[in-house]
Amino acid sequence: MHQAKVKFSGSTQFDEIVVDFSDEIKWNGAAYNHQDIVWQPPVSGTIYGTLFNFQGQLDLMKDALHEKPYNAPPKKPIMYIKPGNTINSHNGPVAIPEGEKEVQVGAALGIVIGKTATNVTQDNVTDYISGYTIVNDVSIPHDSFYRPDIKNKVRDGFCPVGPWVIDRNAVDDPNNLSIRVHVNGEIVQENNTNNLVRSVSELVSEVTDFMTLYEGDVLMVGVPEKAPIVKHGDMVRIEIEGVGFLENTFIDEQEFVPGGGLK
Repeated sequence: MHQAKVKFSGSTQFDEIVVDFSDEIKWNGAAYNHQDIVWQPPVSGTIYGTLFNFQGQLDLMKDALHEKPYNAPPKKPIMYIKPGNTINSHNGPVAIPEGEKEVQVGAALGIVIGKTATNVTQDNVTDYISGYTIVNDVSIPHDSFYRPDIKNKVRDGFCPVGPWVIDRNAVDDPNNLSIRVHVNGEIVQENNTNNLVRSVSELVSEVTDFMTLYEGDVLMVGVPEKAPIVKHGDMVRIEIEGVGFLENTFIDEQEFVPGGGLK
C-alpha cells in the first residue's frame, strides 16, 4: 500500500489516498473502484515534454539526425509544453480531431516537482521531487521533430495525467520502471526507463541549468519509440511499475462535450 495525492471532481484541494495499483483505492476508511470516481488531474503546474530521451528513439533516427535540418544529434534536452487546454484526467475521453482518423499514444513517466528548482545538481535532484505520475502525451502522427511540431501535440485534451501522484519514497528507482501500454486489453508496447538517454537526475539537473521549474510542474522523461496508434473507440491503459495506471477512451470530436464527457 502506498500514499498518493489526488484531486477528485468538484474538490478545490488535494486529498491523500491509499493505493495498491489494483482497481481499488482507499479514502477516508472506505474502498472505491477507480471507475466509479470522477477524477481531476492531480497536478497544478506546467507540463513539459522531452524529445529524444529514449535510446530507441535516437537509434531509429540516427541517420536523419545527421542530415538537415538537424545536422547532429541533440546535445541538450529538447523541450516543449503541453499547455492548459491539453490537460485531461484519468478516465476522461480524448477527442480525435475532425479530419483525423488516428492519434499516437505517448506513455511517459512524469516527474512532479516539489519546490522551486534552479541549477539543481544531480546529487540533490531527489530533494526537489515530490512524486511521480503517468502522462499520456497524445499526438497526431507526424514525421518532423525539428522545432517540435506543436500543432500536432497541443489539441484540446491531448494530455491525460494521473490518476494520482505517488510519493517519491514509494518509487525505489525511477530509472528502472517497466512501461506497458494496453489497447483494448492487449499489450501493444513495452519499454523501461532504464533505456533513458538521460536519467531522471540528469534530466532534471540539465533542464534546471537553463530554466526554473516550480512546485507542481511536471517534467516528462520522454516517450518510448514506436508510439502506438489508436482510433475511435479504443480504450488505452498505460501502466508504469510502482506508479500506477492511467486509462482513457478515444472518441470522435463530434461526440465530445466541452469541459469533458460524451454527447
